Amino acid sequence: MGLPLNQRLGYSVGHVLNDLTASVWFSYLIVYFHQVMNFNNNLAGYLMLIGQVSDALFTPFIGYESDNTRGFCRLGKRKSWHLVGTICVACSYPFVFNDCITCSNAPDWSKFIYFAPFVVIFQFGWASTQISHLSLIPDLTQDENERVELNGIRYAFTVLSNLAVFGIFWLLFLVHGDKSDSTEKQLSSVDALKFRNLVFIVVGMGLVFSIAFHFIVREPVQHEDLSAAENAYADGYSTSIEKSTVLHSRMTWSCWLKTMQFYQIALVYMCTRLFVNVSQIYLPLYVTETLRLPKDTVAICPLVVYVSGFIASIAMRPINSILGRKASVANVLGLFFGVGACGWIYFLNEGNARQVYGAVVLLGLGGSTMLVTSLAMTSDLIANNVESGAFVYGAMSFTDKLSNGVAVVLIQHLHPCISCCPSCQGYYRLVLTFVPGGVAAVAFLALLTLLPSKIGVRSNNENALKKPAHGSEGDNSDSDEERRPLLGNRITQNTSIMNTS
Repeated sequence: MGLPLNQRLGYSVGHVLNDLTASVWFSYLIVYFHQVMNFNNNLAGYLMLIGQVSDALFTPFIGYESDNTRGFCRLGKRKSWHLVGTICVACSYPFVFNDCITCSNAPDWSKFIYFAPFVVIFQFGWASTQISHLSLIPDLTQDENERVELNGIRYAFTVLSNLAVFGIFWLLFLVHGDKSDSTEKQLSSVDALKFRNLVFIVVGMGLVFSIAFHFIVREPVQHEDLSAAENAYADGYSTSIEKSTVLHSRMTWSCWLKTMQFYQIALVYMCTRLFVNVSQIYLPLYVTETLRLPKDTVAICPLVVYVSGFIASIAMRPINSILGRKASVANVLGLFFGVGACGWIYFLNEGNARQVYGAVVLLGLGGSTMLVTSLAMTSDLIANNVESGAFVYGAMSFTDKLSNGVAVVLIQHLHPCISCCPSCQGYYRLVLTFVPGGVAAVAFLALLTLLPSKIGVRSNNENALKKPAHGSEGDNSDSDEERRPLLGNRITQNTSIMNTS
């Protein structure tokens, strides 16, 4: 019997709160503290760094605890952690986008101390919700097609959530703007109400969907249908971005560290995330301070980027069929679009500022193509070694979050002024041209090193755990082989989840 429709739809909305808050976090945290709060640029960068590092450090801890706790209030262990995460996000996130309570006139360093705990609590809650929601998929259904479908519906709500954030913010400018406000090019303290309303709206919407998730979705009772050792391995896979499902081969974390392709693809993935996130963070500042476009473009331009990126992600299926799953070739295509967008951005000024919409279309096409193909390359790298796939995903996620935090801190440190001054106008042109363009060039060089080899094919010296000969020490391997056919229909799910997400 298949998973009921209400369970599928209930599951699909369980990550909406995370999607909404993450969209606001990456798109508007820096611009809010820079232009609205007139906050010290270095301290704003440190807030972003604290959030990224916290997320990276919390992920494996929460995954391990989620596997080894019994849950509370009859919710099940996954939904229990999801509820904890939801409460943490809802209670902490609004404080990040509101002025310091009783200390609005305090120096920036004291405000930093005020905001930092809310950022850490938010990232803890965000990671708790993400990991528990992803690890619930294999618990809900054993059918491979249903798992892929759950990820597909989940991704659809991610798209809708991002579109909702930018659309709502645009409407807030229309509703709260007056004649004098519409002629103002830069955001300022008078726009604090718009950000505050945006955050309250997205948190309220997210809570509605989270409540629906908890009322509709029933977490199944786990049955010990595998041996204890296999369950230990299988449960451990949920301690990262995605949950691998079964023990199948013999690569360990130490084996990956001896594999050259692991570092090559990690470099490609890290550069891809840097390209996407740095562009998303500094695009609102570029259009308002460099191009002097109306303030509502901080909502319109990210909306255009996301729509074009969504179109590119849909087009990846026929592109992959044409290129024969040559993910590196598709990645080069994304690099071409991305570098073209960076070059176009460099030559824009106030006289031809409206051309920015063409540049951001290329930015969305390039970033989405690079991201989808780098995820596919990671999946190809893991191949059938799903027993250590969680380590690979976790390593990629860690480099992503840490590098983004460091990059933002460096950009903020190199800012020509502490808060805001005329020197800002040309600075963001340089940031959006040379940082994404530079990491795209590094990604291209890394791709060139991958051309001589096939992704996922490893030499014998890279497979540290070799299958013992029949009858030798390792008779247990025979029993392992006897068990694996029962699990064979679950092997490909790891690849399907990563490609969908």
